Amino acid sequence: MHKATIKPEHIETVIRRGGKKHSVESLKGSATALVVVDMQIYFMGEGQPSECPVAREIVPNINQLADATRRAGGLVIWIQTHSGPESQDCWSAYYDRMTSENSMKRVRGMSPGGSGFDLWPELDVHDQDKIVPKTRYSAFIPSPSKLESVLKEHSIDTLLITGVSTCTCCESTARDGMMLNYRTMMISDGCAAPDDDLHNNSINQFYLQFGDVQSTEEVIALLNQNIAAAAE
Repeated sequence: MHKATIKPEHIETVIRRGGKKHSVESLKGSATALVVVDMQIYFMGEGQPSECPVAREIVPNINQLADATRRAGGLVIWIQTHSGPESQDCWSAYYDRMTSENSMKRVRGMSPGGSGFDLWPELDVHDQDKIVPKTRYSAFIPSPSKLESVLKEHSIDTLLITGVSTCTCCESTARDGMMLNYRTMMISDGCAAPDDDLHNNSINQFYLQFGDVQSTEEVIALLNQNIAAAAE
């Protein structure tokens, strides 16, 4: 697990600007979506081209968050990258940065039915959850995206971002969510990156300029408060 740290000077800046450490102090369950980004075999399996070992370590936290979100009446969304042969043309700015061998390796692995396409088997996916495809780093691109239509259909206004990699697909999705006016939070121990520096740089920048960053324990406590209030 990453040693996630928000710099004290960033906390001071956020408090000075907004009057409090966390911009999200409560969660309305029915308006909250847990967005789980790219927890697929391609990014998690040993020996896979884009293996991120820490991603395997955050699975229990993601499953706990998913359970708490469902109990609070929220929506769990599993984002799944699709990289078929057409991707080499429609996202050539990305694929042109690879060798032809690596480009084809990704296409074969991330196409539906490919060796790395499926969600990690230890994830607790329920029938009521949504599985949403994406073809770029951000699940909101291209626009209008499938993700945005699902969020609007369920009257979601708050996003909890988890998954892999913190500094690419998670942060890209989180930033775009905030720019589209969703209240957005990255979960500090629910995201994984290749190393601690990349992880911490990402969550610090997001916390400073875009949204909130809290831990699994803190978010579950907020969701449980919502459940308790609804039961009164």
